[in-house]
Amino acid sequence: MWIYYGIALLLVLVDQWTKWLVVQNMELGERIALADPYLGLLSHRNRGAAWGMLEGQMWIFYIVTTLVIIGIIYYFHTQAKGQPLFQLGLMVLLGGAIGNFIDRLFRGEVVDFVDVWIPVINYDFPIFNVADAALTVGVVLIFLFILWDERKQKKVKK
Repeated sequence: MWIYYGIALLLVLVDQWTKWLVVQNMELGERIALADPYLGLLSHRNRGAAWGMLEGQMWIFYIVTTLVIIGIIYYFHTQAKGQPLFQLGLMVLLGGAIGNFIDRLFRGEVVDFVDVWIPVINYDFPIFNVADAALTVGVVLIFLFILWDERKQKKVKK
């Protein structure tokens, strides 16, 4: 069980380290091309949620993130026992939630830096960070677990 908490901790550490590197080594708005124009590092700050929603409403993020963290830990200990995919998804989600929570708590904003352009649909994806990626991966893992569990339950009923 503790290995899963280790995964969450590792994600928080990598998230905070990468954000620290960006803050220490890049000017706000500076972009470093990695695979131009498709991928780059862009020093950006976000005072809201995804796509800048609820900008400046930090108190909402403090409350919601605290409830989310409590909920994740509760589900991990009560619902996810013996379900490795569910456990992994919850802990990846936890790492992402804590990573961005630390930024909001100590910086008053979230450091974002991954800049992706998707040429097929001519879309400049919102700038994100390791915590955001972890949140997305965590949700996908939980979704896959739910689909897998539903299939398993249907087979048992037959």
